[in-house]
Amino acid sequence: MRNPLGHIRDTRSLVGDWWDRLIGAVYSGSLADQTARYAAHNARRDYLFNSAGLALWGVLFPLLTIIATQLVGAEAAGRFSMAFVIANLLQFIGMYGVRTYQVSDVDEMDSFGAYQIQRVASCALMAAACWLWCVVRGYSGEMLSICQGVFAFRIVDALADVYEGRLQQYDKLWLAGVSQALRCGAATVGFTIALLLTGSLPIACLALAIAAVASLALVSVPLAYFETPRSRAWELVELREIFVECLPAFAAQFLFSLIETVPKFAMEGMLAYESQLYFNAIYFPAQGIAMSVGLVYRPQLVRLATIWDDPRHRRRFDLVVLAVAGIAVLVTAGVLLFNAAVGVPLLRMLYGLDFEGYRTQLYLMVIAGGMSAVADFLCQIITVLRRQEVVTRSYLVTFGVSVVLSLALVPTLGFDGAVWAYVVSMATLFVLLVVQYVLLRMRR
Repeated sequence: MRNPLGHIRDTRSLVGDWWDRLIGAVYSGSLADQTARYAAHNARRDYLFNSAGLALWGVLFPLLTIIATQLVGAEAAGRFSMAFVIANLLQFIGMYGVRTYQVSDVDEMDSFGAYQIQRVASCALMAAACWLWCVVRGYSGEMLSICQGVFAFRIVDALADVYEGRLQQYDKLWLAGVSQALRCGAATVGFTIALLLTGSLPIACLALAIAAVASLALVSVPLAYFETPRSRAWELVELREIFVECLPAFAAQFLFSLIETVPKFAMEGMLAYESQLYFNAIYFPAQGIAMSVGLVYRPQLVRLATIWDDPRHRRRFDLVVLAVAGIAVLVTAGVLLFNAAVGVPLLRMLYGLDFEGYRTQLYLMVIAGGMSAVADFLCQIITVLRRQEVVTRSYLVTFGVSVVLSLALVPTLGFDGAVWAYVVSMATLFVLLVVQYVLLRMRR
């Protein structure tokens, strides 16, 4: 067995080497001229580190909610949960649906400089949307401070994504996973320590944002410049092209998130913030299904784009799509069985609250999560096919269904109405996107 002190020395050496490399680049006046040190085309490493990054990103919201519940109570944690829900929705403005388009740009038709400028612009739009949301909702005091910290964290998260996309574009997805994992890990530690020391959610949310900024400046940005080739100069036409080409994907992804969020918005003002906590707690297993399925297909997006480019391999492409859909069914069944066995007791242990009255709702959310995972996968696949516009109608129809159901069911059925609105909305979206994909493939 290796001496644990050896692992500590290796970690210190790695951190020291990275710091020396970073300082050297700063003194030389150029991040882009540094020599790459890490290998590409390592599927095993890609899956390992990308899975770690996505897992930490996926559990961040539930983990922080659990910590907040245990330390400051259900009502305050419900406020934090609501702020995070809004931030997750508005983050799609910052992301603008560019990640899949960027990583599948295998011939680099658009320069990295153009992708960066586009992301800064979309993140500025996100910041404006965050401010407008707080004004329209009339947030003040603690709720406003919580939102400011959480929104800032998600803005930085959206900005970091373009640098992690650059790493994935050059088949160094594992480094993108390292960047994402470090950001989420630092944010969790900062939030927890601040909340333990001060008992103040606004201060803890500020620590969340500060940790993300530090991670962006010290890891994400330099890593992308160090480990990928210098990009050619950007052109204005490229910037316009990215905004235009990714608009359908952005609209679809934003609407997808909005569909998931509408029932939660309907609850705000009608039900106590504690209901937000319960809703998100039983929603997290559903989110876990989408995250698990994403771990399977996201590392393969670049390869899927390459397969699609060769007309001789279209049948192989279809088989991959069917295989991922089958995996989603199996994962959903596994999560459902797990929750039937230990889901409610586990939630009680994590949150310190009684979830027995929410058992049926938990099962319904898991089933909806499986349909959501397949729908999200099909959206990514259609983006790879460069036919983003064909899904927009499906999302618009589903959004309309979600709004009508939420406004009708939440006032009459309360919490159960929000759950049913979510389930029926996901079922609608699932059916529409499956039909869209089948029709698309029949024509090509």
